[in-house]
Amino acid sequence: MRILVLSHEYPPIGGGGSRVVQDLTRGFARLGHEVQIITAQWKDLPREETQDGVKIHRLASGRRQPFRAGLSAMARFVLVGGWATLRLVRAWKPDVIHVHFAVPNGAAALVVSRLTGVPYVLTVHLGDVPGGSPEKTGGWFRWMAPFTPPIWKGAAQVVAVSQFTRSLALPRYPVDIQVVFNGVDLEELDPGEIRLNQPARVIFAGRFVAQKDPLQLVRSLAAVKDLPWTCSLLGDGDLRGEVEQEIARQGLQERFSLPGWVTPQEVTEAFRHSDILFMPSRSEGLPVVGVQATAMGLALVLSQVGGNVDLVETGVGANGFLVDLAHPQGFEEALRALLSSQEKLLAYRQASRKVAEKFDLGGVVQSYDQIFSRVARQ
Repeated sequence: MRILVLSHEYPPIGGGGSRVVQDLTRGFARLGHEVQIITAQWKDLPREETQDGVKIHRLASGRRQPFRAGLSAMARFVLVGGWATLRLVRAWKPDVIHVHFAVPNGAAALVVSRLTGVPYVLTVHLGDVPGGSPEKTGGWFRWMAPFTPPIWKGAAQVVAVSQFTRSLALPRYPVDIQVVFNGVDLEELDPGEIRLNQPARVIFAGRFVAQKDPLQLVRSLAAVKDLPWTCSLLGDGDLRGEVEQEIARQGLQERFSLPGWVTPQEVTEAFRHSDILFMPSRSEGLPVVGVQATAMGLALVLSQVGGNVDLVETGVGANGFLVDLAHPQGFEEALRALLSSQEKLLAYRQASRKVAEKFDLGGVVQSYDQIFSRVARQ
C-alpha cells in the first residue's frame, strides 16, 4: 500500500505530536508499505531525504521556532503543503492520505481529496478540538473553528488519540471517531533493570507554556525541598524566563537544570536516568512524553486531566498519582510520598513498565493498518 502522510511537524521540530507522526510512519514502513511524508522545513534540514524507509519532503513555511508554529507559518504550510500534496498525489498515486492535526493540515487534505478522489484518514490531537488546549483553541483558533466541520466530515475515518479527545470532539463534530492511543516501541524504550538514582531525579519534558504549567512544577518541588531530589526541565517556550525567575526566587538553582529544546533521542536518554515524570498540565490529549516515560519505567505525578488518566493506575499495581487541579497541594503530597520512600518509588517505577504494555506501538500500527486497508477498498 502507498501511504502519504501530511503533517506540519515532524522531528526534530514540534512537540509530542510530531514524535507520534514519526513513530507511525516508521511503523508503516516496517510493515512493508511505501511511505512518504510532506512536512515543514527548519533551518538546514535536507529538503528531501529517506529515514527508516520513509521518504521525507520538507517545505519552506517560514517557521521561526522549533517548538511552535505561528499562525502565519501554519497558513503558509497549508498553501505550499496543499499544492505539494496535490502534485505528489497525481504523480505517485497513493492509496490513502494520513493527515495529522485538523488545523492546519486538514484543510489541505480535504481539498486534495476532493480533487483527486484519494481518501484521507484524519488523526486529531487535543489541540484540534475547541476547548482542548486553551492557549490554541481559546485564541486564534476560535476564528477558524466555524470552517473546520467539513474537514472532519470529509475524512474517510477520524481517529482520536484518547477517549478524552473523542468525548470532547463529538458534541462539536458528530462523525464516526475511533480511538487509537499514541504508541511507543517497547523494545526501543527498554529501561533494562530499574535502579533508583541518588538523589531521586524528577523530569519534565515539553513546551514552557501555560497549558503545561511549569511554574506549578517549580512551586510544588519547592514545597518538598527538605527532601533530596534534582530536576531537569527539558524544553523551551514563552514562560522560560518566568520559570528561571521562580527557581531563583525559591533559591533552587542548584537543584534544577534547563538544557533547552532537545531532540527526541535526548529526551529518551534523559528518561533513562530519571525516576519521576512530573507534569502538572492544565490540559492534555494523550501526552507522548507520558507514554514514553511510562515505557521507560518512571513513576508518574500528573494532573487529572484528559488522557493523563489513561497513563496512571491506582490501587494494586499503582504507578503514579493523578492530582485534581482544584487542589494543587496534591502535587506536593504525591511528590513527598515518592521521594520519602525508596521502596514505594521503586515499586511504582516497576509498575509503569507493565502499564506501558497497552501502548505498544506494534498494536497501534496494526490498528491504523486495518483502517487504511478498509478505507482504500471503499
